[in-house]
Amino acid sequence: MTKRIFLKAAFGLSLILAAPLGLPTIAHAQDALERVKSAGILSVGTETAFAPFDFIDETGAHVGLNVDVFEEVGKEMGVEIKWVTLPWDGVLPGLEAGQFDMVAGPATITKARVERYRFLTPVAEATVALLKKAGDDTIQKPEDIAGKLAGAGKATAQLAQLQAYGETLPEPIETREYVGFNEAYADLAAGRIVAVANSLPNIAFVAEQQPSVFEVVLPPFGQKSYFGFIGSKRPEDQSLLDAVNAALLKIKADGRMGEMQKKWFGQSFDTPDEAPTPKV
Repeated sequence: MTKRIFLKAAFGLSLILAAPLGLPTIAHAQDALERVKSAGILSVGTETAFAPFDFIDETGAHVGLNVDVFEEVGKEMGVEIKWVTLPWDGVLPGLEAGQFDMVAGPATITKARVERYRFLTPVAEATVALLKKAGDDTIQKPEDIAGKLAGAGKATAQLAQLQAYGETLPEPIETREYVGFNEAYADLAAGRIVAVANSLPNIAFVAEQQPSVFEVVLPPFGQKSYFGFIGSKRPEDQSLLDAVNAALLKIKADGRMGEMQKKWFGQSFDTPDEAPTPKV
């Protein structure tokens, strides 16, 4: 089994944000694949408040689809996985500052992001839907949030889609941004907001885990989109990203990805092998 190294790196956020964005560190001066193979370690940046992709369970263990997938990637590449965890709004700046090799996330593939980052083969659908408090009969369908306060994660595509959707409603909505989705769910449970916008796989998992607290509001809204892992567009990083992508495609082709999706989402997703041209 691939050994996983778990680092708490929130204390380094100020250093990451202070680093010049887009400039490679000394560690990136050589070919990234050669460096990773030589060290035997692939460092991966992520947050741990995005269940079921990446979270801390009740025992304190780091679990989720990302953990399982990168364990298989590590096996394919013959390297250990070192996890570097940050709040989501520090993860992409951390990648640009060269603090880790790539990002698990995963992140919604958007027009703005593909201009700046390289996305690997999609790992799940990212269609946006709403989560409401169980028993709240005032929210029966997405448009019922008109004139109300809803929340989403800061600097996320889900927040952007929520805000765009709100502009189509007869009454404007208010939005509250959260450092992590767990904080948004806590405010929803406490009645401070009426809904949380997140991807359908995420909120379906939350509702399944706490059916007496939360319910999913259907249908989803916004454009169909996908989640993908992220790397930089620096030339020296492309060999490494090619190798990770090849491992992901092998994991998809032999059925391991589908099994892990069923484990964490209760279903598998038919995702394209290449990141599609995003509509959002």
